[in-house]
Amino acid sequence: MDNDASSRHAKALNSGEISHRHGTSTKLRLEDYIAMQIRNKRVSQNLKISEVARISKISQGMISKIENAQVSTSLDTLGKLCDSIGLSISQLFADYDRPEGGAQLTKAGKGMEVVRRGTDKGHTYQLLSYNRGQEQTYEPFLITMDDASEVFPTFSHPGQEFVYLLEGKLEYRHGNHLYKMEPGDSISFDADIPHGPEVLHQVPIKILSFIMHKS
Repeated sequence: MDNDASSRHAKALNSGEISHRHGTSTKLRLEDYIAMQIRNKRVSQNLKISEVARISKISQGMISKIENAQVSTSLDTLGKLCDSIGLSISQLFADYDRPEGGAQLTKAGKGMEVVRRGTDKGHTYQLLSYNRGQEQTYEPFLITMDDASEVFPTFSHPGQEFVYLLEGKLEYRHGNHLYKMEPGDSISFDADIPHGPEVLHQVPIKILSFIMHKS
């Protein structure tokens, strides 16, 4: 471990960002874990940052920040970066905080905040689980919206989606149909058809969304 990495590690221990378990092992922050995995894979492939930047179309500065755990980045950027070094997203997260029983616990408010198409329109996305199988079969998100005046775009993507409204009131569009939803209501649909929240009647709104990918 180099001096900078050692310094960051010590600061993380002192601040409580890294916690000891069973008196010997330590848990890295997600950003530190991603940085370590990306850097180790790049080095093992004998790739320079400049080469990865050229292949991935991501700036050298951004790659350096990711490898030094100085920034949280989107799944889209991580996907491009992983593709450029021969690492899948499922492999990237395969060993992060893996308990002996194989279950994965995400504490309240600790889901990884990611950037998706609706982020710049007021959506906040927290990815609640990272699938560890050979293929990514589902993505669970907690989506928060708090600006009733915002106009939201519709989305379309491969797979099926299940939406459960936890809080607030809205009208949700799927194709040519609008569905009024209140807490406890749910809707499932073919995600290839344009869909998304169209009218926010009562904010804040919290949605639990599961995107199921076709195998």
